[in-house]
Amino acid sequence: MDALLHLIEHYGLWVVLFAVLADQGGLPVPAVPVLVVAGAMTAQAGEPVWPLLAVAVAASLVADGLWYAAGRRYGSVLLRLMCRLSLSPDSCSGSARGIYARWGAPSLIVAKFIPGFAALATVMAGQMRTGAFRFAFHDGLGALLWAGTAVTLGVVFDDAVGELLLELESLGRIGLGLLLAALAGFIAWKLWQRQRFLRLLRMARISVDELQQRFEDGRTPQVLDVRPAQQRDASGWIPGAVLMAELGTLAFDPEQDVVVYCDCPDEASAAWLARQLHARGFRNVRPLTGGFEAWHARGLPVARMEQAAVARATAIDAR
Repeated sequence: MDALLHLIEHYGLWVVLFAVLADQGGLPVPAVPVLVVAGAMTAQAGEPVWPLLAVAVAASLVADGLWYAAGRRYGSVLLRLMCRLSLSPDSCSGSARGIYARWGAPSLIVAKFIPGFAALATVMAGQMRTGAFRFAFHDGLGALLWAGTAVTLGVVFDDAVGELLLELESLGRIGLGLLLAALAGFIAWKLWQRQRFLRLLRMARISVDELQQRFEDGRTPQVLDVRPAQQRDASGWIPGAVLMAELGTLAFDPEQDVVVYCDCPDEASAAWLARQLHARGFRNVRPLTGGFEAWHARGLPVARMEQAAVARATAIDAR
C-alpha cells in the first residue's frame, strides 16, 4: 500500500496515464480509484487538476482510437471475440450492443459509465463507419465527463479520501489484503454470472439446412430477427423475418414454430429471447445455429431494403 501511494504521489501523471490506458484498453486495471486518489492528493497539495484531466482524456482517446480502428478493420469478428471473452456476455451480446445501434455516436458520451459498454461502443463505432471526427468529438466529451467526475470526487472529498488512505496505510498488508479480497469477490461474482448465462445457451437449436428445408416444404415458422435495425438494414435479413421491436404487434399461435436468430457469440441474444418466449407459453422456440452469418454464408436467399421498397411500391400500385 505504501508503494502504491508513493507511486501516485511522486509519479502521479504517469500512473494516471498507465491506469487509463490499461483500463480503456480492456485490462483489469481500475482507473477510477486512481483518478479519485490523484484528484484528492492534487487538491491537498494545492496544485491545479487540469494536467490530470488532460492526461486522462488523452490516454482514453488513444485507447479508444485503437478500438475504433480495429472495429473498422475487423468489425463483427472482433465483437464476437470480445463478447466471448467478456465476464458479462449477456450484457455484451444484448442490451449494450443495442444502445449504440439506437443512439449512435452520442452514446459515447455516457459509454464509460455503463459497465461493459465502453470498449464495445468504440468498436461498434468503427464497424458502423462512424466518421473519425464525429467519433473523436463525442468520445472526447465522454472521456472528459468520465475523468472529470472521478477527479472532482477526489477534490471534493479530499479529506475523506485522505483519511481512508491513512487507514489503509496503517493496516499495511491487511489493507492490501482487504482490497485484493474485494477484487477477488467481484471477479467470482462475475464468473458465476457468466456460468449462469452459459447454461442458458445449452438449449435445442435449429440448423440453417433444417430451416431452409422447412421453407421449401411449406412448413414456414415465424422467424424473429433480434439484431439492431441498423445492422439488419445494412446486411439484409432472412426472408419473412420480423424485428424484435415488432413482436408486440404480432398475433401468432403459441403452438407455432418460432425461430430466433442474431449475429452474436453462441446465438446469445437469440437464446435469451427464446427462453423469454418459452416463459410466456410459446412451446416451440429455437435459436438458429450460427445466426444470420451462417445463413448468408450458405448462399441462401437474403431480403434487402431495396427489395422491400419495391415490394411496397408494387403493393401500392396494385391497389
